[in-house]
Amino acid sequence: MQKKINILNKKARFQYEILDKYTAGIVLTGTEIKSIRSSHASIAESFCEFNEQGELFVINMTIEEYLYGTYYNHKPKAERKLLLNRKELKKLEKEVQNTGLTIIPLRLFINENGYAKLDIAIAKGKKLYDKRETMKDRDNKRDLARIKKNF
Repeated sequence: MQKKINILNKKARFQYEILDKYTAGIVLTGTEIKSIRSSHASIAESFCEFNEQGELFVINMTIEEYLYGTYYNHKPKAERKLLLNRKELKKLEKEVQNTGLTIIPLRLFINENGYAKLDIAIAKGKKLYDKRETMKDRDNKRDLARIKKNF
C-alpha cells in the first residue's frame, strides 16, 4: 500500500481569498517525482506565472534533491511547467491580465495513476483587516468549541 502524498500550502487560505480552483499536471524529471513521493517538497512560497508563449509555470516551488540521485539530480527551485487545457489557460491568462488576480498553488498530491498533480487557484490578496477578521473568527470558533465541550 502506497502512502498518500498531500503537501499543502497552509498560508494560502489566510493570505488570499480563493475565487476559482483548477487541477493541473506538472512536467517533472525522474529525481523530482522520487523526491515528491518521499514528501521532500514545499509549495509554501510559490506562485504561478505565464511566459511569452502563454505557458503556465510554477515559480519558487521547492523540491529537494533526491538522496540517491547522481549527476542526474535536479535543481531544487527550478521553474516547472504546468499542464492545463488550452481553454483553461486562456481563461486564466485573461483573468490575471485584466483583473490583477494571482495564481497560487494550494495542494501538491499524487493521484491514483501515480501522476503528480497540483491544485491551483485564482486568488485575490486579502487586506490586513480581512486577515484580522479571519483570526477573530477562528478564535471565536475555538472558544465556542471549548465551551460546548465543557457542557
